[in-house]
Amino acid sequence: MTEQMHPAAPHHLPFFIPGADGSDTLMVVMGIFLVAAVLWVGTLYLKLHSLPERMAHKTQKLQFEIVAVLGLISLFTHMHIFWIAGLLLAMIDLPDFGTPMRSIADSVERIADATPDAPAAEPEAESPSGGNSSVQTPAKERVLNHA
Repeated sequence: MTEQMHPAAPHHLPFFIPGADGSDTLMVVMGIFLVAAVLWVGTLYLKLHSLPERMAHKTQKLQFEIVAVLGLISLFTHMHIFWIAGLLLAMIDLPDFGTPMRSIADSVERIADATPDAPAAEPEAESPSGGNSSVQTPAKERVLNHA
């Protein structure tokens, strides 16, 4: 059976009308566009979500780990207050109290070790093996060097 087109039917159909064989070009194009749009929006969301962490990492902040944890909590709980807290924490420069305190503690310790009535330092003894003599450091100095 051969089907002929009706004489009143247009000979050229627009692209959005599916063909007689069932192929729908517009549906395929829109499907590809939808997948690309979802991937693009997801990438944009993750980039925006990691903004506080990238800001804290770029400026070498001390609170980088806290900002990263706040970002993860915000991502998994969908509570935006954690993201805002991470963003604010990434923007704030916290003062470094550790370095001056460590310097003060080291200075006070040196002052305490250098008392005027302390006996003079004894000459270093050779190692018991008689071979290469290694410098013997007191236990207190070894602990300070590792701290």
